[in-house]
Amino acid sequence: MPTHTPSLRRRTLLGALAATPLSWAATAATTDWPRKPIKLVVTFPPGGSSDLVARLLAPALGEQLGQPVVIENKPGAGSSIGAQQVAQSPADGYTLLASNSAALSIAPSLLEKRSYDPSRSFVHLAYIGAVPTVFALHPSVPAHSIEALAAWIRSQPGALPFGSGGAASVGHLVGEQFAQALGLKLQHVPYKGAGPMRSDLLGGQIRMAVDALPQNIPLQQQGRIKLLAVTSARRVPQAPNTPTVAELGYAQLESENYVGISAPAGVPAGVAARISQAVRQACLRPAIAQALQAQGFATQDMEPAAFAHLVAAQSATWGRIAQRTGATL
Repeated sequence: MPTHTPSLRRRTLLGALAATPLSWAATAATTDWPRKPIKLVVTFPPGGSSDLVARLLAPALGEQLGQPVVIENKPGAGSSIGAQQVAQSPADGYTLLASNSAALSIAPSLLEKRSYDPSRSFVHLAYIGAVPTVFALHPSVPAHSIEALAAWIRSQPGALPFGSGGAASVGHLVGEQFAQALGLKLQHVPYKGAGPMRSDLLGGQIRMAVDALPQNIPLQQQGRIKLLAVTSARRVPQAPNTPTVAELGYAQLESENYVGISAPAGVPAGVAARISQAVRQACLRPAIAQALQAQGFATQDMEPAAFAHLVAAQSATWGRIAQRTGATL
C-alpha cells in the first residue's frame, strides 16, 4: 500500500478545502436562481417571428421559473447587435437570446469582423420550431406562378426592389438565391424588421417580399396580398393552397427560419438545465403549441445537444449560400 508524506497529505487537504467554497457557491447559485427578472433579447423589432415566439413563451416561462421574463427588442446589423449583447453578457442565466437563423447562421458569415461565434459564444438550450419563408406579392402584381413572376420581373425597366425583414435575414438570402437561379435583376431593400416591411408591401411601396410565413397568412385570407410559394419541404397546413418551391422545380430555395432559446457560454449547468426544461415544458402546453402551429410553425421537442448540432450545421450551410449570393451587411 502506498504511503503519503505529511506534506503531501497537507497539500491534499488544503486543495480540498480550497475547492469546497467554490462547490458550495456553484450549488447555491443554481439553487437560488432566479432571484430577479430574466431578460429575453429578441434580435428583431416587434412583429417578426422571433418576437411572436418570445411573447407567447414569456408568461409561461415566468410562471415556471418564478420571476418575470422581460422581452427586450434589440435589432440591427442583421440581428448581430442583439446576439453580440447576449454573447457578452454575464453567464448567469439572467440574459437569454431568442436565437434564430439570422443571428446565428447567417450574420456571422457576413460580418467583416466577427464579434461572436454561433457555437462557442453560446450554449443552445431549447429548440422551439421553424417557420418557412414565403414569396409575398402585392395584389397588383400580375403573377400567380414563379414563371409568371419571373416574366413580370424581366419586363420591368430596372432592378425590381424586393423587401425582407432585414439584411442577413433568411428572406434576404432566399431572394438573392431566387435572382441567381432565374437570372433576374432584383434589388434587396432591407427593413428594420418585418413589421415595417409588411406595411410597405401592403401599401404598394414595394410589390414583392420574401418574408416569414406566419404573419402573412391572415393577410392572404383578407385578400390584401398574394402568397406565391413557401420555402418548406412540404405544404403548410395553415396555407394549404400555397405550393412549395420544390413542387415548382426550385428545391434549392428550400429554407426555414428556426427559433430557439440560447444563453451566453458558461452558464452553470444546473441553471441551463432549468431553462431548457422550462422552455420545453412550455412548448408542450396545448395552448402554446396550438398557437405556434396556427402561425405556421413546425414545432419539435429537441435535446439541447441536437439543437447545438443544428445551429452549427445551419451556420455552415448559410455561410456557403451567403458567399455564393454575394450578400453583405
